[in-house]
Amino acid sequence: MRTRELLAVLVCLLLAVPATGCGRDGSPPVKGPEPGALPRYQVATGFELPGSPTWRRAKSRGHLVVGAKEDQPYLGEKDPASGIYSGFDIEIARMLAASLGFDPEKIRFRTIASANRETALQNGQIDYYVGTYTINDMRKKLVGFAGPYFMAGQGLLVRTDEEGIDGPQDLGGRTVCSAAGSTPYQRIAEDHPEAKLVAYDTYSICVDNLLTFQVDAVTTDDAILLGFAAKAPQEMKVVGKPFSEEPYGVGVPRGDNALRLALDDALEANQRNGNWKRAYRATLGLSGAPAPAPPPIDRYPAN
Repeated sequence: MRTRELLAVLVCLLLAVPATGCGRDGSPPVKGPEPGALPRYQVATGFELPGSPTWRRAKSRGHLVVGAKEDQPYLGEKDPASGIYSGFDIEIARMLAASLGFDPEKIRFRTIASANRETALQNGQIDYYVGTYTINDMRKKLVGFAGPYFMAGQGLLVRTDEEGIDGPQDLGGRTVCSAAGSTPYQRIAEDHPEAKLVAYDTYSICVDNLLTFQVDAVTTDDAILLGFAAKAPQEMKVVGKPFSEEPYGVGVPRGDNALRLALDDALEANQRNGNWKRAYRATLGLSGAPAPAPPPIDRYPAN
């Protein structure tokens, strides 16, 4: 018991941030990639996209407004002290901005909750959105998507000394944590009822409980889990293969096909020149997972 109490204290020291306690929303702490490891994106000169009303408005105001997440380690995370955003999704947003002729250092990021993404794009609050945004047919009725730029899938995060869990088939009798009401929670409940499910409002609480031996695994998109693993690679690892497909796309206003296709071009160009892989290695790659092959771009017909 004394050993577990000591470990709980160490977990708090590892994961807690100022003004938050262990197990509260906001842990683990913001820890962005080393600036020198990030790619430098060459701004396209003379770029014009007159067919895109979104691009024209951004050009007129002199900067892009990009929606993002602020609480996903090594994907989209905001430093509460400096206000600086960092992570793989942030790098995707920056490389795309450069291809559109905008200095990526002048992007104004805006945190947009998942439930408000479509509204923010429809109302012109943001020019595009990059934040673990899964492309699906239902969302295509509301917004447009460039990409996908990353293929995620539901995965499992366990402690590094765990040898008995390699996939969802090993969850019988094990305690698994996910976010309340989330698709990953529902998938485990429906497909693997033999698991003991617990739920909290945030994945950071699940991670706290994993490290203090209160749960055996955490489940959500593997990209999000890789971010948490990158924060504490000696303590946590992502195991097995993804057991769903979650193609992450760049959300754009529906009907702005000129912008959507220009972003598709930019993604392909940054895959070819190595920027995509360098951005991954400097962010999600810190979890120890090698850079996957980027998924093929889906240039679906105009809608």
